[in-house]
Amino acid sequence: MNQRILVTGGAGFLGSHLVDRLLDKGHEVICLDNLFTGDKSNIRHLLQHPRFELMRWDVTDPFKIEVDQIYNLACPASPVHYQYNAIKTVKTSVMGAINCLGLAKRVKARIFQASTSEVYGDPQVHPQVESYRGSVNPIGIRACYDEGKRVAETLFFDYHRQNGVDIRVVRIFNTYGPRMNPDDGRVVSNFIVQALRGENITVYGEGQQTRSFCYVDDLVEGFVRMMETEDFTGPVNLGNPGEFTILELAEAVIRLTGSSSKIIQQPLPEDDPLQRKPDITLAREKLGWEPTVPLEEGLKRTIQFFEKLLAEG
Repeated sequence: MNQRILVTGGAGFLGSHLVDRLLDKGHEVICLDNLFTGDKSNIRHLLQHPRFELMRWDVTDPFKIEVDQIYNLACPASPVHYQYNAIKTVKTSVMGAINCLGLAKRVKARIFQASTSEVYGDPQVHPQVESYRGSVNPIGIRACYDEGKRVAETLFFDYHRQNGVDIRVVRIFNTYGPRMNPDDGRVVSNFIVQALRGENITVYGEGQQTRSFCYVDDLVEGFVRMMETEDFTGPVNLGNPGEFTILELAEAVIRLTGSSSKIIQQPLPEDDPLQRKPDITLAREKLGWEPTVPLEEGLKRTIQFFEKLLAEG
């Protein structure tokens, strides 16, 4: 059944891929974005689409709209962007959630929250399971994002318990792919841009901290399955359980780009987690979901995107 769907943050990296997928499924999509970290170039190919509408708006300001489903993806998600204006980041997570939930309650829409593995902080449990409550520094420089997302989860479950709102909560682990912002400070985009420019690749510490990298198409598939699954609120981890050190990633990027870049080491940033790996048992059981795109294949596609972007720039 075709539905009218609101995607907040729909001009962002993840949001624009989700919008593409929903339009491909025949839905009508309204993209709400203030274009702070989202970019019109991500959705330019959709501006003439008969079932697509762009609404330039800040999710922290109340809005009224008639929809069947809401995907709330609005929030800067890389340290460079969310630390740029920490107070605004908290407001986006918290007030944005309140506005989206209020709308969902009024129009009886199913609502999805894009939460994050950052709710686990620097984890003392490995790999991370949904029942783990996290180890977050509430006054650190990353807290605006980590705690903002934690409060958003609280709000979702309180609206569910108190008002019967039909919620879906996913915790996203590191995701990469085309349309990443080249200046967002995320490790995959950083390394690829540095390698393509022939610059030194900067690795923090010894490069032994681990991350799990999920290709964007796999993640979006998880989003859609979550929204189509009945009687399951989550939270559920979505990410790739394959674990790589940052040094291994840097070496793979150099090899795949054929770059002459050298790897140099810099001190670890504050509150940077040393391990990140999702336990996706619940996603497999409830959604029948797991990633299918291997890291090397995903990196090749992402490198092609950045080659084109840098050539045009």
